[in-house]
Amino acid sequence: MSVLADSWKHEYIISNGIKLHYVTQGEGPLMLMLHGFPEFWYSWRHQIPEFALDFKVVALDLRGYNDSDKPPKKSSYVMDEFIKDVEGVIKGLGYDRCVLVGHDWGGAIAWNFAYDHPEMVERLIILNLPHPALFAKGLRTPQQLLRSSYIFFFQLPGLPELLLQASGYRTIETALTGMAVNKSAFTQADLEAYKNAAAKHGALTGMLNYYRNIFQQRLINQDWSILEVPTLMIWGEKDTALGKELTYGTEKYVRDFTIKYIPNCSHWVQQEQPQLVNQYMREFLNR
Repeated sequence: MSVLADSWKHEYIISNGIKLHYVTQGEGPLMLMLHGFPEFWYSWRHQIPEFALDFKVVALDLRGYNDSDKPPKKSSYVMDEFIKDVEGVIKGLGYDRCVLVGHDWGGAIAWNFAYDHPEMVERLIILNLPHPALFAKGLRTPQQLLRSSYIFFFQLPGLPELLLQASGYRTIETALTGMAVNKSAFTQADLEAYKNAAAKHGALTGMLNYYRNIFQQRLINQDWSILEVPTLMIWGEKDTALGKELTYGTEKYVRDFTIKYIPNCSHWVQQEQPQLVNQYMREFLNR
């Protein structure tokens, strides 16, 4: 995991009744990073040392992932529980607010957390996950339904787990490299790290349970007011899972909104274009 890992610390915290693993570096105000599927804290490896210069950076393993607890019940993987997890982490670390950064599922959780607890979010940074209202609207279009067809496959019991673990978790690898524009963004060591995390007992079902509750939770079933938290969205334009058009109109839902598009970059934006992502984040935080 490179020389950058020398000053990373692996820690655990009890939040919302479960034990969550995280990696941390730096001191100062809290910057909390939430990853997506099928990742873990490691997806922030290029951001942790950069922002540890000014923040206490905490990159969390979400429940069900890697070294965090993996509750067995499907009902444990709903947005209300994810929000309680984040609230407990912030308070458990001794803070009352943070800069909240989320990608993919971490972005969905970050959006919802900011709406529920705006007083706990100093700034919000979202990477390649649309505002929930626009995602819900997008799911009613044929093109986004096609892009999101994997969500419907994930509703099946057992079969998705078998597919993901087949041939030494090769599907995990192809999900990352297959979508990537810059294939070299993922070294073989990176891909092995992702496969090893997915191979941990209970992880695949935990990861998939996020999707298995998606149509019952407020990710897509809530009325959305105007968010008062200053928000930056960074978007890799070549995302094959989430169309760029899902970003259009976000400013109607966020009072203070900035968007930065990155061309020739996939869904894995902070890993494919880390320098540019870090630059845009820092400009937003320093304004």
